[in-house]
Amino acid sequence: MYTFKNCLPLLTISALSLGGCGGSSSFTQQTNVFGVTIKATAATPTEKVLHAANILAEYLDNNEDGIADNTAVVERLKNQKATLLMAKNAADMPKNAYLTHGDSGQDLYAAETHINGAAQGKFDASLEEILHLITHVGYASVYPGVFGEEAGSAIADAMDTARGGHFTSIPKPYPTGAWYTYDDTTCSYSCMVTEYTYWALTSILGAQSYSGRLESIQHEWKLNTNEKVMNQDTAVYTILTDAQYALATNLPDGKYAAGTFEIINTTSSVATLPTKSTK
Repeated sequence: MYTFKNCLPLLTISALSLGGCGGSSSFTQQTNVFGVTIKATAATPTEKVLHAANILAEYLDNNEDGIADNTAVVERLKNQKATLLMAKNAADMPKNAYLTHGDSGQDLYAAETHINGAAQGKFDASLEEILHLITHVGYASVYPGVFGEEAGSAIADAMDTARGGHFTSIPKPYPTGAWYTYDDTTCSYSCMVTEYTYWALTSILGAQSYSGRLESIQHEWKLNTNEKVMNQDTAVYTILTDAQYALATNLPDGKYAAGTFEIINTTSSVATLPTKSTK
């Protein structure tokens, strides 16, 4: 997670040359979604940067009417200079990215960004990494008692139940009956909350239910459908479907219908998406 000096206004759907924003020259592509910046390296395919912009827009404006669904969260994302950093792969990510972009950003690699991924039997990581940015930088600070990434918040309590207890380190093994069993030892308790929120919401939205997906994720997460979350993890289901928080109720598909996005790079080349998408 990282910070970035955002020079773009809230609710602007446009692009800006990096030269005017003081960004690293390693990131040569840039666009903006509701005040959230997306920066990408030259090696990142433009179509994948545009896809990420559309996914981000759909998460923030899920009914696609051109207005952010939760203005408090969007305002926090803007004020915290939230940034999505894209590179072709881990080797392509600028070495200084993690030093110059503090706790208000998220990385996403083109190699894991799969447009229409479910149809190909591949998970589109943009659905995960962009959601991490939104919940970690936005929701966790706007609603700390509910989405805060520390012990005692409503979602952390739900996670403790899902893990079979309150653990600040990875239990070996997890208690019998736990359905959230993430085992990355580099993931702190706060990180565990971020991952749990992602697993639960994307399962509710239907992102985890395509053929073969459960077999590949069940060592971490067992409730891969809306019905499983609703029936077994009632605490998190209640939180994530509470309309007052205006979280997504439809899975983003990368076809944002309410606007177009432009990407401007240092050579002034521009790419756009259609104003309307067919769904």
